[in-house]
Amino acid sequence: MKYVHLGRSGLMVSQLCLGTMNFGPITSEAEAHRIMDRALELGINFFDSANVYGRSVRMGLTEEILGRWFARGGERRHKVVLATKLYGETSGWPNDGRLSARNIRLACEASLTRLQTDHIDLYQMHHVDRETPWEEVWEAFETLRQQGKVIYAGSSNFAGWHIAKAQERARDRHYLGLISEQSIYNLLRREVELEVLPACRDYGLGLIPWSPLASGILGGALRELGEGRRSEPHNRARVERHRQQLEDYESLCSELGEAPAGVGLAWLLHQEGVAAPIIGPRTVEQLEGAIRATEIRLRKRDLDRLDQLFPGPGGAAPEAYAW
Repeated sequence: MKYVHLGRSGLMVSQLCLGTMNFGPITSEAEAHRIMDRALELGINFFDSANVYGRSVRMGLTEEILGRWFARGGERRHKVVLATKLYGETSGWPNDGRLSARNIRLACEASLTRLQTDHIDLYQMHHVDRETPWEEVWEAFETLRQQGKVIYAGSSNFAGWHIAKAQERARDRHYLGLISEQSIYNLLRREVELEVLPACRDYGLGLIPWSPLASGILGGALRELGEGRRSEPHNRARVERHRQQLEDYESLCSELGEAPAGVGLAWLLHQEGVAAPIIGPRTVEQLEGAIRATEIRLRKRDLDRLDQLFPGPGGAAPEAYAW
């Protein structure tokens, strides 16, 4: 496993991030523990969660599963760069969500309890809160950092100008600010190349792509359409919409002698500014299959062919749409 700095920070993370959203609702706790143990054996040290994961069964269930795994000892917590998120509503009460100083404080305390740990390595805002001033947000994060409960701050689903505004307000306070942004990014969804990815590069944030295989569509959907999230009706419809692209893509992967999932992840790792795509294995076997992506080296002609199959927005703004 290779390790990279997360953005401009000194923090080193594996090139693949273990996503835990399936733990609880889809993957049993026993299998989740096996996946996390195997991830450490394979050198994956970066785990991502959120306070709302597991909500289809019970709000916070996924963090609880991680907490019970950490409690088993064996330096599990010490070896993991633990990332989790806040923003989503956790109850019907008006202040149990978003990014008020109150919710940041209470959500952090609740996550620490569920995770059975005394600190979160990367605390991420799951979405931008347009109604809470950055002065309030950063003061709350600074307090958590001073208390030793949070080490780094990250964002998720921010636009480029949100990143810029957050970083400028942090700079005014002589605060480190964000070190990462978590955005949807894959061969089919390349909008972040317009402004989000350039903003990350300029401000020194590592990009953490979520849904790197477009809910499995880029992982060999034509061969295995009936499996996992690919079998969901809306994803079946997406496969039909992109059938010709996917046929050509899977043909190219066959020529390269690589699995489609490996090529899709490897393409992301070839993009400047990408730190670690989030993989969401439901089984140990899926986890082991994803590791191959870190070893795949795509040649320029391979990257050019992928650009032809899945055209991006044309580069960064404004050149993507103007002279």
